[in-house]
Amino acid sequence: MMTFTVWDILRNLLLAARWTVLLSLVSFLGGGLLGLGLLFLRIGKGRAGRLFVQGYVELFQGTPLLMQLFLAFFGLGLFGIDVPAWLAAGLALILWSAAFLAEIWRGCVESVTRGQWEASASLGMGYVQQMRYVIL
Repeated sequence: MMTFTVWDILRNLLLAARWTVLLSLVSFLGGGLLGLGLLFLRIGKGRAGRLFVQGYVELFQGTPLLMQLFLAFFGLGLFGIDVPAWLAAGLALILWSAAFLAEIWRGCVESVTRGQWEASASLGMGYVQQMRYVIL
């Protein structure tokens, strides 16, 4: 029987923590970029884009993350595609986080009234004009 000391357990937890943090950063950055693209499709004028994003969000928010992780790793293997574990985990987490971020950001964008958008645009133009005078 193998025995573990407290130091062995702590060392393994610390080694695992760095990979957890790295995978979290990759999934958040990748999910943020994909979520931003999905946001633009969702608030855009195209009906097909809005319906696609709505279905995407419902699919990824409506299924358990663990099932998505299993499908990314084992499901692709059924079709003869050999996927490394880190790639499968990263891809599944990126797709999952993008669905949530796109929906959160959509709510934020739609909560801002048209008058507030116009006011912020005029402030931005005023800032640009002021900077021209400072530079010249």
